[in-house]
Amino acid sequence: MNAETPAAPKKKILVVDDNEIILKTVSLKLQGCGYQIFTALDGSEAVAAARKETPDLILLDINFPPEVDGVPWDGFRIMDWFQRLDPSKRIPIIIITGTQDVKIKERAASCGAVAFFNKPINHDDLLKVIRTTLGDSAKPA
Repeated sequence: MNAETPAAPKKKILVVDDNEIILKTVSLKLQGCGYQIFTALDGSEAVAAARKETPDLILLDINFPPEVDGVPWDGFRIMDWFQRLDPSKRIPIIIITGTQDVKIKERAASCGAVAFFNKPINHDDLLKVIRTTLGDSAKPA
């Protein structure tokens, strides 16, 4: 690439989790790999961020506190909202959760999740799936 060729814009990833440590850890890892990261702690923040930033990919937890701002959010409700934002652009969603229940994994897949990761997250495996999903397999780690 010569000096006159602009760099490709960074792919945007929205990370949604009610655990601030998970948000920080995943964000730092992905920023270090060249992605632009946005975070949200709950469903309403997630929907607002997705509307504003139009992410290329969403990392989403399933379990959230029982009620936030009067709305009972969980990852499935958030996925439903994401799918309503712009039907012409389905944003790939990767689930990251502490839930080990196989039924939850099956439901996530049926709702359109492209991958499912249990916590604690294997960041190398997660990064491989992100790169494959976004078509960024050539990026260095």
